[in-house]
Amino acid sequence: MHAVATEFKVSVSVVARWVERTAGTRLDRVDCSDRTPGCVRGWNRLPTDMEQRIAQLRCTLRDHSILGEYGAAAIQDALRSEMGSQVPAIATINRALSRQGLQDRARRVRRPPPPKGWYLPQVAAARAELDSFDWIEDLRIANGPRVQVLTGTALWGGEVDAWPQEQISTTGALNSLVKRWKQLGLPDYAQFDNDTVFQGAHQFADTVGRVSRLCLALGVIPVFAPPREPGFQNAIESFNGLWQTKVWQRHRFESLEQLVGVSARYISAHRARAVSRREQAPSRRGFPKRFKPTLSAPITGTLIFLRRTNDFGYAQLLGRSFEVSKNWPHRLVRCEVNFSAQQIRFYALRRKDPTDQPLLNEVIYHRSDKRFRGQAWLFCDR
Repeated sequence: MHAVATEFKVSVSVVARWVERTAGTRLDRVDCSDRTPGCVRGWNRLPTDMEQRIAQLRCTLRDHSILGEYGAAAIQDALRSEMGSQVPAIATINRALSRQGLQDRARRVRRPPPPKGWYLPQVAAARAELDSFDWIEDLRIANGPRVQVLTGTALWGGEVDAWPQEQISTTGALNSLVKRWKQLGLPDYAQFDNDTVFQGAHQFADTVGRVSRLCLALGVIPVFAPPREPGFQNAIESFNGLWQTKVWQRHRFESLEQLVGVSARYISAHRARAVSRREQAPSRRGFPKRFKPTLSAPITGTLIFLRRTNDFGYAQLLGRSFEVSKNWPHRLVRCEVNFSAQQIRFYALRRKDPTDQPLLNEVIYHRSDKRFRGQAWLFCDR
């Protein structure tokens, strides 16, 4: 055995183990395959007769149980009536049923997530660009003021922006949007949450805020995400977390100006890394020259609300309740408000079938051209 161990460069114990396995039989009859280490059968595994009894009880209960129950809990109760208190646990019974292939419980269907921008067909097909905007609120500079950060990102191009400000204001949001779109170009859609800074006052019906009026004047379709619905703001929420991790938490700021400088350098580096995405993204329209918005002008264009219907199939938007379909309660809908045609169209939305978006209802919507009572915003293109 020492000579063999030296020739094959193994230990003597290895040779001794293989010699012991031969047990005096011919070499061509020896099982030379590797064996799993440890016991062939677990020491704490159920005996074979117990597993067979579990299988018999399952078949008996399935065919003759008055309650129609034949799961692990019902089998455990039947075993307890036969054996007393010493019965296998429910998890042990489930493992025994699984080894014998007797579990027929319906498995949860894992569907793939819908594509990006699935609720807007042109965006989902990568034929239109979508800019998303949101606020990061109440960041406190040590021994300094509280900071509010308006963030923006492009769904396909990946161009990000962040504008730290002292307070949340509609004027600050308007100036930031114009600055971004003058630099990058106009997207096809601009998505916001339902904050009054973006949507306008909620206490009055038919209110269209200044941000929406700016978008409509530029030919950009505003999109408002549904309240308390996860998923629709994933792109901008992801960037919010990234900005706070890479900018806010990595540095110590003494003033708002210092934060603005560090954030601008990070945004520039982030955009430089996303050049390849920008080259493959849908094209943007150029910002119009000598653009000057008139807030008191009649509203034209399309405004989109993503909403979920109530118990009776009604959707709440523009401070009013509109009937969508009584057969579509508690479901998502895309509400397209066409001010030019004076109508609202409601389209069904389903995550499990994102390409099927049938028209549910179409209603007439007359909005009176009442005088704009909001604060004026003066902008002049120089």
